[in-house]
Amino acid sequence: MAEAPDEREPGSVAGEQLQQQHVGGQGFSERLDPYVKLLLDAMKHSGCAVNKDRHFSCEDCNGNVSGGFDSSVSQIVLCQNNIRNQAHMNRVVTHELIHAFDHCRAHVNWFTNVRHLACSEVRAANLSGDCSFLNEIFRLHFGLKQHHQTCVRDRAIRSILAVRNINKEVAQKAVDEVFESCFNDHEPFGRIPHNKTYARYAHRDFQNRDRYYSNI
Repeated sequence: MAEAPDEREPGSVAGEQLQQQHVGGQGFSERLDPYVKLLLDAMKHSGCAVNKDRHFSCEDCNGNVSGGFDSSVSQIVLCQNNIRNQAHMNRVVTHELIHAFDHCRAHVNWFTNVRHLACSEVRAANLSGDCSFLNEIFRLHFGLKQHHQTCVRDRAIRSILAVRNINKEVAQKAVDEVFESCFNDHEPFGRIPHNKTYARYAHRDFQNRDRYYSNI
């Protein structure tokens, strides 16, 4: 499951840095952002602990796709030739970890049920920061009313088309059919993390969930 291709040009220097980080085992250590921290904790809590050496692979990818989740081997692919910088890598990792989380918690038919794929793509676009106000400004996409929802729909459709040989109408129909329920499914964040501050609060709340339950 791939992140939607981005309009901006990739950076080869950033790709070389990403490869060096991966080889050196430093890509996901002290620099973990709150989105990634929460998702790694949620994966572990769900019985699917992530090992960076086993579950991440840095590769050169065709086209302008930035990353993908290979459900057959439970591995996230980071496209080192298309990832521009650390911030972009964090967003790609977050997007693909949401797919991995969905794969862990539910029986997702990635290859036979386009509605399942559409749901996870809606969630990934909604919760990963793909449609943050800042990212949309960089893409020169402007708008106020329902802009976030419009961005999520568009990114989900583009992600589906990047990995499935179907026409846009089929992808759009699948997204429309699942949009309301999947857009409102905010697990494991509990809210839409519009920025890192929201993500930090969401991570704190996630860590406190069991504490609240134990005091009931």
